[in-house]
Amino acid sequence: MVSSPHEAMHRIFQENPGLFSGLSEVLGIDFPPPTSVTVLPNDLTETSPVERRVDTLLRLDAEDGEPLLLAVEAQGGKDPGKPASWAYYASYLLAKYRLQPLLLVVCQDRATAEWAAREVSFGPRQWPVLTLRPLVAGPHNMPVITDPAEVRKDLALATLAAITHATHPDAGAILKSMTTVLRDTPQSVADPIIELVAQGLGKHPAAELWRKLVAVDLSFYKSFLSQELRDEGRAEGRAEGRAEGEARRAAEDIFDILEVRGIDVPEAVRERITGCGDPEILRHWHRRAVTAPTAEDVLTEE
Repeated sequence: MVSSPHEAMHRIFQENPGLFSGLSEVLGIDFPPPTSVTVLPNDLTETSPVERRVDTLLRLDAEDGEPLLLAVEAQGGKDPGKPASWAYYASYLLAKYRLQPLLLVVCQDRATAEWAAREVSFGPRQWPVLTLRPLVAGPHNMPVITDPAEVRKDLALATLAAITHATHPDAGAILKSMTTVLRDTPQSVADPIIELVAQGLGKHPAAELWRKLVAVDLSFYKSFLSQELRDEGRAEGRAEGRAEGEARRAAEDIFDILEVRGIDVPEAVRERITGCGDPEILRHWHRRAVTAPTAEDVLTEE
């Protein structure tokens, strides 16, 4: 399983497009709840050979007010070159879509979050031509949620909060509240969250705690993480059969999500999914099944 907090901190917005609505309330910013959310291509490359990609790009439409472009960036540390890149993203998006852009930076440590939240001006000191003002979510302002009742109110927000508090002293209570709620959550919803939290915790000590909680509290789930935990300690000689079983269960998970969402699966798509034995590709398709508009789009490369 890919262990990448960077991926989890922005992909959660793709898999839970309504997350920003709850997050904006936590951050004290008044945005109307979106009536629809569209995941847009994240490639901001121009004809020049320099490639530029924002981590996640969403279009938020609301009943009141004009649509908003939300660019989500996951930031793991201070990078002096980032503010200039972020300013480029904002101006490019405004020029391309003719919609107002908003930059959200998600961090896991307070120092990086406070650095990212600074206003940065570009141009001569006497007359700046552009000022960058990111919106930042991190351990300094995300809620510490240890009450399962609070987790149930907004599961996506609680997931993001758990990821941003990967090093919090109460990480055990935070993660326990998550598994308590996930026990009663439909599997098609719970499985991606289990994987996102595992991915988001990366190599922090809390990651091992999450693995143990999933093994004990969520042992009946068929997610990649829980399956991996149940398989630990089995004889090496059964590895091939186990891999085939995991691939079969992974394909079933994808079909379950599409069935719950009411999406028909053509035979050609079904055969391709069931015939895939690569766990990384299956995980990728599993994540895409949550938001893809058609079964064919699950298999489309981003």
